[in-house]
Amino acid sequence: MDTPGQQQGEEFRQDLRAPGARNAQARRLLSTAELAPLTRLSTARSLLAIAQTLGWIAAAVALAVLTWPSPWMVLSVLVLGVAQHAVFILIHEAAHYRLFAARWANDGLGRLMGMAVGLSMCTYRVTHRLHHNHLYTEEDPDTAIHGGYPRGRLYLLRKLGEDLLGLNAWKTYAYFFGAPAINDDTRREIRPLDDTSPALRAAARQDRWLVLAFQLTAPLAAFAWGGAQGLLMYAVLWLLPLVTVLQPILRLRAICEHGAVTDLSSPLTAARCNRTSGSLANWLGRALLFPHHVNYHLEHHLYPAVPHYHLPRLHRLLRDKGALDAAEVRDLSDTWTRIFAPRRPRDARHA
Repeated sequence: MDTPGQQQGEEFRQDLRAPGARNAQARRLLSTAELAPLTRLSTARSLLAIAQTLGWIAAAVALAVLTWPSPWMVLSVLVLGVAQHAVFILIHEAAHYRLFAARWANDGLGRLMGMAVGLSMCTYRVTHRLHHNHLYTEEDPDTAIHGGYPRGRLYLLRKLGEDLLGLNAWKTYAYFFGAPAINDDTRREIRPLDDTSPALRAAARQDRWLVLAFQLTAPLAAFAWGGAQGLLMYAVLWLLPLVTVLQPILRLRAICEHGAVTDLSSPLTAARCNRTSGSLANWLGRALLFPHHVNYHLEHHLYPAVPHYHLPRLHRLLRDKGALDAAEVRDLSDTWTRIFAPRRPRDARHA
């Protein structure tokens, strides 16, 4: 969060690094009067987003329960994986303190949602702060996920296939527990919990234990509720999409946000806004990859204090002022072509 007067050395800084002067110029284009309403939090809008996501989860579970066992379970598992990704995005909002104005409500619900999907929200807050404050540098823990693209069609297809089979789920949860993968380009292991305040470090440690406790208790509760069948339904309808369907969505969305860019000096060109209207591909991207306006990613990097429901308005303001000229604003088909392009020479990927 970058609201004036609230930074404590443990939150999200403005990205004003040199030589990326364009992002600093883009920030100055908006007056205080224009920016203030965009950073205002709406409890109703956040509750609506949560209700929409829970509605999809409830519908998918109901379909599976009412038709159990049947081929309809495949559809339920697919929908649940997509909906679980939407939960991850809501946790991202909470990590930025953008879900509710009341800190107890923001962190309480963010941590609860994290427990349900096996994610430590407080630990993720620390890791994600480094991504914002050090985008595409050696200190960025996400570069191992989205850096170096394009790597060739077969490479990405192989990775997505491994994700769908659940082979990489352990890496995802290691990341969300504070142990990101080593950056392939820098060969540097990021330790985000070593670079934060004692308060956030303690909160992250406590949160991880709560997540583990929840994950151990949930199958016991499912067994107590429905015996062996209840346990099986919990495994198929919740754990299975978490380790399979969700995994390629997380990877592909991250690469669409930051992969195959050519100018790393500014969030305007090192992060991407993917359009979600105007074509069938864009609409499908909105449904499968970009819930809760997460497609407005360069706007989010420029102004992380803006909650997701105000990002479309922020995008229009920046566009009308010319700040997005030559920025990474693309149709999903264009993004797709870039990330699946032939492998870039290694010296170009390091540039």
